[in-house]
Amino acid sequence: MDLKKLKILFPDLKIYTDVSMAEYCSFRAGGRATALIMPGNISELRGVLSYMNDENIPHIILGNGSNTLFSDGDHELAVIKLDDKSEDFSFIRFNGTEKDEEITAEAGAAGLLSVFARRVSQEPWSLTGTEGLSGIPGSVGGAVFMNAGAYGYETKDILVSAHAVSADGTDERDFTPEEMGLSYRHSNFMENGYIITSAVFRLRKDDQQAIKDRMADFTERRVTKQPLQYPSAGSTFKRPEGYFAGKLIEDAGLKGACVGAAQVSELHAGFVINRGGASADEILGLINKVRDTVYRDSGITLEPEVRLILNRDLDSFEY
Repeated sequence: MDLKKLKILFPDLKIYTDVSMAEYCSFRAGGRATALIMPGNISELRGVLSYMNDENIPHIILGNGSNTLFSDGDHELAVIKLDDKSEDFSFIRFNGTEKDEEITAEAGAAGLLSVFARRVSQEPWSLTGTEGLSGIPGSVGGAVFMNAGAYGYETKDILVSAHAVSADGTDERDFTPEEMGLSYRHSNFMENGYIITSAVFRLRKDDQQAIKDRMADFTERRVTKQPLQYPSAGSTFKRPEGYFAGKLIEDAGLKGACVGAAQVSELHAGFVINRGGASADEILGLINKVRDTVYRDSGITLEPEVRLILNRDLDSFEY
């Protein structure tokens, strides 16, 4: 993988080689990537994507890594991650005045969703619409990409538009909600390959104390009902229509089940956690065990919500 020319074209571009992806994913497990490339602006991003396409270099886009697991071993690919230290990709801008009942707020895709949610809810803005999203550990771009949601809130409920760059770097444009095709844990970005660089949200004014109370309630629920003290990727499986993944897993007798140091949380069966030193293969093995057992027990196939990046053929993980 020759990246020397890319560095010549973009001298300020951050390029790292032989990178442990465990350091960039919330599971704290996973193999090594040939390179990690962190564009700091749209021009660099378009240049990187164009170079990857022209040179036929395998690559993927990574957000905050809070919903991704790389299998163990070496991954011969470049991981492209928007630089969250760059103002171009982590800004928050308000379009309106503090007295307006409804305004729009734009946020860079690399910024944390939790930071954005808390910022808009605080005085002097006191805007509602993001309270249920405030505990989600992903990036703004990741939230749009998978229509993240919690406690009855979904990203699509407040999303006005998203700016994105095409997979080959030749185009950039704004997408409307209709064009994004947002549904449960899905957007059209999963198929069209466009990389989100920023998003605009519509929010409305509300009582500051009421906002604080809702956020405090959601925080308490998370702290008391989710295994936040262990590395994980949040809810491991999507919610099957008409069911709850956690209950299906618990009913199948899997609460507390382990493969190595990977465990189905004893606090919330919907979470697979890393109890300390778990390998990615142990986590993958437990995900597979849960799927097989739940299917035998209930006839329902659980679909992982976690994005699995595999470097070899594992038939049981080809969804």
